[in-house]
Amino acid sequence: MKQFIVSIGTAVVKIIVFVLLIRFVVGAASEAYAFGYRIFSEEPVSSEPGIVYTVELSEETTPKQVAQALEDYGLIRDKDLFYVQYLVSPHKGELMPGNYELSTAMTAEQMLEIMSSSYEEKDEEKD
Repeated sequence: MKQFIVSIGTAVVKIIVFVLLIRFVVGAASEAYAFGYRIFSEEPVSSEPGIVYTVELSEETTPKQVAQALEDYGLIRDKDLFYVQYLVSPHKGELMPGNYELSTAMTAEQMLEIMSSSYEEKDEEKD
């Protein structure tokens, strides 16, 4: 009888551990999917016309510092999300020093385009 109770107790513990593990995996997968979805679909912080802030980038400003500054100004919701958006954008490695007027009504992609060297090249082509 004692052996039967121990084996039932062991089985119950295994089932509980299994259920908790499944719950953790499903929760982590859901969060990962939501974050991945936001990388490509994040809406601006506000609708038009938004609030405009001047953001200054120096030669030493890193992309992570840019993300932090944009979050501090309220131009983006999540600095980590913006940094990943930067890493997967065509503007990776193209951020240029300067003063930029950015709005809460802009997407991360629009902000990255404005702060990138490719944006300056497009402006020069128009002149």
